[in-house]
Amino acid sequence: MNSPQQTDVRATARKFVAATSREALRLVREALGADAIVLSHRVTAEGVEIVAMVEGEVQGVVQQGSAPAKPVAAPVVAAPVAVPAPVAHAMPMPPVPAPVAPVAPVAAAAPIAAPVPAPADTVLEELHSMRGMIEEQLASVVWNDRQRRDPVRGRLLRTLLGAGFSARLSKAMLEKLPTGRTYAEGMAYVRSELIRAVPVHEDEDALFAQGGVYALMGPTGVGKTTTTAKLAARCVMRFGADKLALVTTDSYRIGAYEQLRIYGQILNVPVYAVKDAADLHLVLRDLREKHMVLIDTVGMSQRDRAVPEQIAMLGQSPRPVKKLLLLNATSHGDTLNEVVHAYRHGNELAGCIFTKVDEATHPGALIDTVIRHRLPVHYISSGQKVPENLMQADRAQLVDSVFQPRQHSPLFVPAESDLQEDAASGAASQQAVQKAQGETDLLRLKYQNLIRAMAHDAQELATTASALAGSQIGFERARTLWRQATDEEAGQKAVLQDLLVHARSEAATGCESYVLALCGQVGLRSNEGGDAYECHGSLLLSDRTGLPMAAPNQWLSTAATRGTKDAARKPGARQVPWLRQQDFGHRPMVHLLTRLPGVEAMVQWQAAGQRWLARAPGSTAVIDSRTGSPDTLARMDFEFAEERPVRFRGKAALLAVAHADVVLRFNAAAMAAGIARDEMPALRCIATRVVDARSGNVLALSHALSNVGTEVSAPQLAQWLGWAVDAEPCFRLLRDGVQLVGGIGELGDPDIMKRLLIAGQMTTTVWRLLQAEGEWADRARALMGQLTGRPARNGRAMSGSALYAGFGKLFLLLDALGTESTAPVQSPRALETPQKLERQD
Repeated sequence: MNSPQQTDVRATARKFVAATSREALRLVREALGADAIVLSHRVTAEGVEIVAMVEGEVQGVVQQGSAPAKPVAAPVVAAPVAVPAPVAHAMPMPPVPAPVAPVAPVAAAAPIAAPVPAPADTVLEELHSMRGMIEEQLASVVWNDRQRRDPVRGRLLRTLLGAGFSARLSKAMLEKLPTGRTYAEGMAYVRSELIRAVPVHEDEDALFAQGGVYALMGPTGVGKTTTTAKLAARCVMRFGADKLALVTTDSYRIGAYEQLRIYGQILNVPVYAVKDAADLHLVLRDLREKHMVLIDTVGMSQRDRAVPEQIAMLGQSPRPVKKLLLLNATSHGDTLNEVVHAYRHGNELAGCIFTKVDEATHPGALIDTVIRHRLPVHYISSGQKVPENLMQADRAQLVDSVFQPRQHSPLFVPAESDLQEDAASGAASQQAVQKAQGETDLLRLKYQNLIRAMAHDAQELATTASALAGSQIGFERARTLWRQATDEEAGQKAVLQDLLVHARSEAATGCESYVLALCGQVGLRSNEGGDAYECHGSLLLSDRTGLPMAAPNQWLSTAATRGTKDAARKPGARQVPWLRQQDFGHRPMVHLLTRLPGVEAMVQWQAAGQRWLARAPGSTAVIDSRTGSPDTLARMDFEFAEERPVRFRGKAALLAVAHADVVLRFNAAAMAAGIARDEMPALRCIATRVVDARSGNVLALSHALSNVGTEVSAPQLAQWLGWAVDAEPCFRLLRDGVQLVGGIGELGDPDIMKRLLIAGQMTTTVWRLLQAEGEWADRARALMGQLTGRPARNGRAMSGSALYAGFGKLFLLLDALGTESTAPVQSPRALETPQKLERQD
């Protein structure tokens, strides 16, 4: 039998009617408070109607509905169960809050009787989805409002989209457009930005002077053979036919070799046909005296599984083969994107050549592709004539060709008149914006009510958040950065400046005599195309505890130069010069490197007064200053100091430290850098030995080199190096942080560096909580494990990846509840306890 409370639902629910959703919600808050539950929302002839109840009355209905009882009778208003139902059964929320009828059938109330709680992961997935919907609606409102206030921006966007540019690049380009510009001024701004952004190989003289082996690659029918002939003709005119050779690997297409052979006869250039990697190896070895060799490769679809095999064949040749990718100007932008991903996967592309430009109707897709993928444009092919129709790429001409008037109006691109609104629709547009804002507010309120209905331990979340805020691990900073990741108003420069200010503050309070800067790198991959990146980062460590305090900057390298002998990729090459330009107070900085830098960098840093400490392999060749004899670090005799007990990999062990003065031996690298024999750097060598406490067997022996003077003791340097080894996994943890704030997009993503900066700083907070001790830390980690569904078991420590995921879900729940953590005035500094040097592996 139904309880009286259930039959009185219609009496307790209240109806509010107003002109707009926002006004109706304001009336709800004034009458029932901020915790009111919205039961239904619909548009009527009188305006927007909202039915709501006090939260406690709804929860009472839900609790009674979960008891074994008969279904609620049909006349009972179903609105009270509209909100709790998704929580009890984790049903997916609709994209937009649908209007709920004031009276629902009996079936609508039946799910309430099931007392099965929803899994936490499913609810969190709903929250993620709802948060995404809110952000999309807010972004739509902002964009519509911006277009209403600045209609020129919308017209420019339609122009760029009509020219073939992607929506992502177009919006990113127009983000910085000043308001109040005319259409002509806006087009001039767009033109200048495109000219600045498009990568072009402008020095043809250097290209021909360098010579080498070039392979022209691309899909079927893109014009590789004709372009090879055009390029060969330019080479012959530049340095003669005797220094050029042509090679074709196309044994599939009928007449492919004959076509290239005819071109070769006209140019008096030899042509060779190869079938496999062995043939190519032999031919290129025979042609080693040729100044330039052009290879016409087999045309393959970007989805053909044989593309990697062709790339591998070219990579196995005795001479380095530079790959030029041919891009068809008549292809759709998505097709061009697929082509670049297919031919660039695990492969270094020297650049690209545009073909069939004379046939293209929307050449903007070409420029969009090379900007996003940073592919230098070498040449532009616009016809069949050899060699007249091959021109060197020019930035201004490329951009101007995109916006040239067409002979025929585009059929498949909406014209300005098709999209232009008349004056009468202006008011309707403004009403649509207001409606979207009202729906967003309603969805956010429903979002909070859902959490309050299911999160009976909301107080526990708030308590944990307050404890984290008071623990001095940067929790509030991490939460603010997490919000900024989706804030369009927060740009990369603002985030970088904020991180720099935070780093100065942390260095002032967390360091005693020195600021330790750990330099490291980690490989990343984009979420969409799988492109490979390399991130170079820096972490500031406390010289009291060795824990990371701040990550002031990150640098990103693309796969286009990865694996090459680039000076910028050597240890500390990017971080040290940038950090030297920053002001971190009166405390000197010591750079901690996980690998030994080059001798040229050592000399430069010594001249600039930069202190550094780096791990060094035992095979490092040095001169022992004590004896003057050449030796390696592993074979030197050290006088170790008194041993002290430590724990090493779970065993009782004894650790001892020794040091000696050495000079790096003169080598080929120093000669190539122009460093004289007597200019080789004099360094301190720190040797750390760990032996088994029982047997006396050596468990580990490591070496380090440093230019830090004797004012820092050898045991202190050894401890710094141990801290660097302990903190190095932070860089690998950066991968989880990047995914948490949106992932790595394709080249051209305007927020890629902002997300990387945010992930770097958030990683320090995750790592410090991972290492923290105390009851508050254990409770925080336990809560994170519950949120992720991966609690620590059998006494095992929680992994960094799981803790990172827990942070993301905690931030989401706190924002859903509108909870702001409040740190105590006297916060415990649980992380300030000195760490023991226990691991020297």
